[in-house]
Amino acid sequence: MIVTDTHTHLYSDAFDEDRKAMMERAINANVTRFFIPAIDSSYTKAMLQLEADFPDYVHLMTGLHPTSVKENYKAELRHVEDQLSQRKFIAIGEIGIDLYWDKSTLDIQIEAFKHQIRLAKQYQLPIVIHCRDAFDEIFEVLETEKSDDLFGIFHCFTGTLGQAEHAISFNMKLGIGGVVTFKNGGVDKFLNQIDLKHIVLETDSPYLAPVPYRGKRNESAYIIRVLEKLSELYGLSQEKIAEITTENSKAIFKV
Repeated sequence: MIVTDTHTHLYSDAFDEDRKAMMERAINANVTRFFIPAIDSSYTKAMLQLEADFPDYVHLMTGLHPTSVKENYKAELRHVEDQLSQRKFIAIGEIGIDLYWDKSTLDIQIEAFKHQIRLAKQYQLPIVIHCRDAFDEIFEVLETEKSDDLFGIFHCFTGTLGQAEHAISFNMKLGIGGVVTFKNGGVDKFLNQIDLKHIVLETDSPYLAPVPYRGKRNESAYIIRVLEKLSELYGLSQEKIAEITTENSKAIFKV
């Protein structure tokens, strides 16, 4: 069984004390494919070090996270462009709109989101979308940028069935993580109405740990709890869920 974590911040300082042991726990649990989203330039060095330490397992994205879209966002976007010109990345992410922390930056968040979507098209890469309190705004941007070469993952999907179907209509897979195990997460109520071909697994480590670890530091090994929940919801073996969702990740990331 091969399990894919399509979204995990393994370079986070939350893992500085036990990163190697944490990776070993994941690999021993058959989690052997780790896709690493960017936040901003301050994390680039740590991401490159992670890749150097675990080259057979780790795949890097580049991008500017919406909560890092500040006054210097144009310089940060230039950093993304520089990175893309220097080496290969697996995706542009995580990018999008976050209105939970700061609504005042909406205009420049939209500008940065659109700019990075266009970079993804230029480099023929998928996008990985961060959406918090911003489904309408995200869909509006995707509508304006819609094309055959726009595709990717709607990371940490927590919306409704209608929003899930809308996201899928833009060639997006749904990233399903620990929230599906939460009592009031909501996604578990309708997820089995979505064909598994549209689903990928993720942890968003060190955030959003699944039950029974909720509230603690998340890590990639805990994706097995997400796998167990989907096995229950879809009435399929964990091996089958892992196989389908890993194939879906290969279709997106081309590795």
